[in-house]
Amino acid sequence: MSHSVEQRCVPGSQVDPHVAGLRSAVSRLRRQLAAHPGDFRDRSVAEEELAALAGMAAAGDLEVSRLRRSLLLVAGAIGSVSALGQGVRELREAVDLFGPSPRV
Repeated sequence: MSHSVEQRCVPGSQVDPHVAGLRSAVSRLRRQLAAHPGDFRDRSVAEEELAALAGMAAAGDLEVSRLRRSLLLVAGAIGSVSALGQGVRELREAVDLFGPSPRV
């Protein structure tokens, strides 16, 4: 069973503020990762998952379990890079706004 997040519109806007927050957090972390000079083993995993998150947010395809899976992969891939820690926290906070993972 698929659980999707219903998009709520703010008057005068067509984008749910939670979606806008997710887009912003993903964009910031992608920029921070691109600017980070260090190379680490799972960098490509983080880049791929951030691209997937950006695509989901742009398409409005916001399945909570998929958002959480991507968050875990990003955190696992770059969570130990202290320079990116704030960006990972902001991403987690943005994903948390969509609610808890559905129970299977």
